[in-house]
Amino acid sequence: MILGIETSCDDTSVCVLDSHGVVRSLVAAGQDDYHRPFGGVVPEVASRRHTEDLLPLIDLAMTKAGVTWGQITGIAVTSRPGLIGSLLVGLVTAKTLSLVHAIPLLGVNHIEGHLLAALLRDESYSPPEGFAFPYLGLAVSGGHTHLFHVLAPGKYVLLGQTLDDAAGEAFDKFAKMLGLGFPGGVAVDRAALGGDVMAFVFPRALSQQGNLNFSFSGLKSAALRLLQSMPPAEWQARRADLCASFQHAIVEVLVEKMRQAAHHLEIKKWTVTGGVSANSRLRARAQELAQVEGAILALPPLRYCTDNAAMIALAGLYKLRAGLVSGQDLSPSASSLPGDW
Repeated sequence: MILGIETSCDDTSVCVLDSHGVVRSLVAAGQDDYHRPFGGVVPEVASRRHTEDLLPLIDLAMTKAGVTWGQITGIAVTSRPGLIGSLLVGLVTAKTLSLVHAIPLLGVNHIEGHLLAALLRDESYSPPEGFAFPYLGLAVSGGHTHLFHVLAPGKYVLLGQTLDDAAGEAFDKFAKMLGLGFPGGVAVDRAALGGDVMAFVFPRALSQQGNLNFSFSGLKSAALRLLQSMPPAEWQARRADLCASFQHAIVEVLVEKMRQAAHHLEIKKWTVTGGVSANSRLRARAQELAQVEGAILALPPLRYCTDNAAMIALAGLYKLRAGLVSGQDLSPSASSLPGDW
């Protein structure tokens, strides 16, 4: 049994996972209501909420799973990347529990967790038949946009990444421009319903063949200039078209890069994961492409797309099997470290 702890940003999540990768319990406390007045995540507020929520969630997760500390064989915790204050809360808690109960500590890279999320199992989800290592992994969230060749647990080849802003950040900033509130990605997705994806043409940076990196800062700037050129009444009336076109621009770049990478690697097993993979258009377009290409696409359910402790526990399970136990000197890091991939 692995106890997973995830506190990299503004969601506090705890999971108990068994040795078969089956989720025995997953509980979480969101913070949207605390950050919404500020229009984005406030690091200090996030850290304080983690401090208050984490220990009760650990008790709840273990109660729901029906396990005792004597049955826990590893404590997996996100150590990077993320907000330092948030990471510290989870890491110090995990270290303390590791010492008190003499249980191995397993530090996990948050992005690695996302890459493995498609392999989780529970009563209503399991990976598609035939989906296994190696596979192509597109990890897209508010802070990360990465494309990987996932060879095996702990063996990842970085194929491309954002050179500036992440896709989720672009969604959040665009939502803020339109006054759609926080969190922005969900708001843009909802507002785009019924909108015309071809109503406005937004730039698609680095879309040339063979370049697997991403860039979304120019897209944000173009959106701002467009809104500034329109009377407020006009862009408010055309909000659905604006959101649909903006969303279309991001999704098409993500899907096209995945297609290029799949052709280059000649690989037919793919996963799209991370918070932005909850976007309805991205899921639909990825499924369409997989059908055309004859690929097996693993799309984790939404509970495993957003930041969650189940994916951290699964990464920790693989590390425990490989003997990759962390020491008490494990420190948090705002970014990934050399050697992670």
